[in-house]
Amino acid sequence: MKITANIITLNEEKNIEDVIKSVQEVCDEVLVIDSLSSDKTCEIAESLGAKVVKQEYLGDGGQKAFGVPLAKNDWILSIDADERLDANAIEAIKNLDLDATSYEAFSFARKTFVGKNFIKLWYPDRVTRLYNRQKCGYSTVGGHAKVESKNIKALDADMLHYSYDDYSHMIKTTHKFITRGARISYEDGKRASSFDPFLHGIGALFKALVLKGGMFHGVDGWNVAVISAFSSYMKYALILEMQKNNPKTGK
Repeated sequence: MKITANIITLNEEKNIEDVIKSVQEVCDEVLVIDSLSSDKTCEIAESLGAKVVKQEYLGDGGQKAFGVPLAKNDWILSIDADERLDANAIEAIKNLDLDATSYEAFSFARKTFVGKNFIKLWYPDRVTRLYNRQKCGYSTVGGHAKVESKNIKALDADMLHYSYDDYSHMIKTTHKFITRGARISYEDGKRASSFDPFLHGIGALFKALVLKGGMFHGVDGWNVAVISAFSSYMKYALILEMQKNNPKTGK
């Protein structure tokens, strides 16, 4: 199929082979935009037939957008190195008539795993990843950007997300995202009151356990709910700290 897979990487030698083989089921071109990896990511990708371009990290949206003009096809399948196409996603894509479709983009339900444990709490976590670059594309704003389009078809298909090796890995990664998220929010003008960390932390816990039913998902549901609540609490705690350290810009 005339689809280019667009993969952004940084030291992904343990993941790159599996993701490339996954997308080669439906893509006739694989493009890897690498953020100056120090491991064997690039060598492995090239050995599997991927085109590798090295680019210093531009942020999630910026990095994904960077590779788009380099693709030979208008249809782009954007996928992260720790993601795979499930068998039902491969079948769904093969059944699409991209030349005749009226849709600009297609979304997938995403199954996220911590180790071998499927986290039901986060499902379906829809992500738009297959799109026509002539009609839409990724925003280049910092943080986790998304494809911007109002004409998206939701496919009954799954993308597998092997995000964390285990809960220890999840906690370490969460720390990075909390810090980055707080900084981006603060720079965008977000401000916090003394009550916000508590309110957002409790709110996140209630949403995960009660509204999304995490309390019925066993220990994995509780683990994820508590980590999510901690993340929300600390994000606003860090924003509050930034305000105190920068009184001229804080409220």
